[in-house]
Amino acid sequence: MLHHAPLITTIAVGLVAAFILGLLAQRLRLSPIVGYLAAGLVIGPYTPGYVGDVDLAVQLSEIGVILLMFGVGLHFSFKELLAVRKVALPGAILQMTAAAALGTGLGLWMGWGLASAMLFGLALSVASTVVMLRALEERQMLDTRAGHIAVGWLIVEDLAMVIALVVVPVLAGGGVSGGELAGELALTVLRVGGFVALMWFVGRRVIPWGLARVADTGSRELFTLGVLAIGLGVAVGAAWLFEVSFALGAFFAGMILRESDLAHRAAEDSLPLRDAFAVLFFVAVGMLVDPGIVLRQPLALLATVAIIVGGKLVVAFVLVRAMRYSRSMALVIAASLAQIGEFSFILVTLGADLEILHQDAQDLVLAGAILSIIVNPLLFAWVTRAIARRRTPVEEDDAPFTTAATDHVIVVGYGRVGGRAARRLWAADVPTVVIDDDETRVERIRAEGHEAVLGNAVRAKVLHAAGIGAARAVLVGVPDPLNAGAVVAAARELAPEADIVARGHGKRDVAYLEEQGATRVLVGVHEVADLMVERAGGRPDTPAGDA
Repeated sequence: MLHHAPLITTIAVGLVAAFILGLLAQRLRLSPIVGYLAAGLVIGPYTPGYVGDVDLAVQLSEIGVILLMFGVGLHFSFKELLAVRKVALPGAILQMTAAAALGTGLGLWMGWGLASAMLFGLALSVASTVVMLRALEERQMLDTRAGHIAVGWLIVEDLAMVIALVVVPVLAGGGVSGGELAGELALTVLRVGGFVALMWFVGRRVIPWGLARVADTGSRELFTLGVLAIGLGVAVGAAWLFEVSFALGAFFAGMILRESDLAHRAAEDSLPLRDAFAVLFFVAVGMLVDPGIVLRQPLALLATVAIIVGGKLVVAFVLVRAMRYSRSMALVIAASLAQIGEFSFILVTLGADLEILHQDAQDLVLAGAILSIIVNPLLFAWVTRAIARRRTPVEEDDAPFTTAATDHVIVVGYGRVGGRAARRLWAADVPTVVIDDDETRVERIRAEGHEAVLGNAVRAKVLHAAGIGAARAVLVGVPDPLNAGAVVAAARELAPEADIVARGHGKRDVAYLEEQGATRVLVGVHEVADLMVERAGGRPDTPAGDA
């Protein structure tokens, strides 16, 4: 059957099967992901009928990982990454250590050798990029404080896996001295550091400039091609030249491109392909799983899933709470990490190639992955209900109160711009409610006697808690145009008559935010220039080109 075109056949059959079974899962009130995984099982080598090309499916799924991480990078800045390091760095290391120890213990109980058990444990310790990001995006949590911490946590795990993929083959070779191992580790650190330095000092200047030149051509298809070329090209180039993962390379490419005024357009253009290839990721996972492991090792499989879901959930929750974050934030972060995926597959494949991993270990990791991916949406549903029952202030889904203010101003974001605006409004005795996703800021505002809602302003529930229906104006102080656009669109839908003012960085932001529903978009350099002209006695509203 079309043996001469395995790539086309694998994509076509995989997407058709995923569509049919995903639609069926949706009708049964299950996550479509369950249908995508079932599609992989149907066309996989362990079930009768058509068998897709597993190697091709896995490679196609890597494109989904690259595009997803590229999209996350477009929402994430270096500043935001550094802001969560005090939680993400120790949290990821301690959680990975605990999960790896539990997995190693299970492997030793199964009678495997120490090397096989340790590699098995390590494979259970790292979360899936695709599953986490889809879960956070579907619930509009990606741009919240909890989402930033979860992504930062994931990046630390990614870096740890880069090191592991270097160390495991060296140790498997035997007869390695401490000096040789230290040398390999130092070389890996230098490679990662070299890649980051190149992106920071060269990429952040060249990539936004180059994409702007492409946009100036006026060709939409060339712009879309340029975005894909940056995401995929940097990811592959990083893996080839610096031996870092595709995911890490794509993430940094997205963060660099975020410096451009075209970031929001780049995100929109890459979204359809990103979703399509993410579906192929789940299909590829389903193809890898041997259902026979359920009958061969039922208790071991249950223990594996318990470590992945229960063990990682509890450890992450305890760690985040120990760092004095709210119960709601700890639950969201823990739930997002309670699964495994692509790096786990890479590790067990490497272990099998090096002949240090027991065959049952590989099957248990793959079956544990598919079960944890199925359970993850249910886990998030439980977390949401648990938060709602406790009425804990939660930035992602539940607002702590509903303001009684009317004819007031809502200020979204309490950073430099939003904070200054809110303070001046309070000084002028203008009723003002702040929305911010930083728990510390919200607590400080309330301690000063003002009203504040903890949450993501994209959420209708959060906007209602801030009294969007009775507000006279909404001031969006969010600096990222893409996030600001989502807030503006949500506010405009709920308050068609409100005066919505946003901030931008250039003419492209003005056009985008006005398209989303902003009444006016203020650009810093424009406002400063107008004030200067007005001070000199001129007319500040005179057009001054495309600054």
